[in-house]
Amino acid sequence: MINITVLPMVKKYWSVITLLILISITVLSLWPLATLPEVPGTDKMHHLIAYAALMFPVAFRQPRGWMLIGIFFLAYSGGIELIQPYVNRYGEWLDLAANAGGLTCGWLIAMLLNFFRSEPLMAKDEHL
Repeated sequence: MINITVLPMVKKYWSVITLLILISITVLSLWPLATLPEVPGTDKMHHLIAYAALMFPVAFRQPRGWMLIGIFFLAYSGGIELIQPYVNRYGEWLDLAANAGGLTCGWLIAMLLNFFRSEPLMAKDEHL
């Protein structure tokens, strides 16, 4: 069984953690650059990691409507890609694919941790 001490903190503060990650992604994705990188497309792993980190607390805690939150994250990601060319950034559909892959990875990691946890995620009568 998996017993990682940080997991109860993620369970308790999932909404704050998620909001901070979403704000960070937004700022880092839309902050205007003086010059564009010479080789576009080298940041796909950053996208995957960022969106896995974004989805993990939500998928781990599984609040009501958590799947809709994941769909919102994907739509939000698409919106960022559409806005990026207007702030001297590259907007690439492959970034959206990397973001979707990250959301999927975050979800899978959370599901595996929930499956192998030594104590249940929440009591049967506990609700948001």
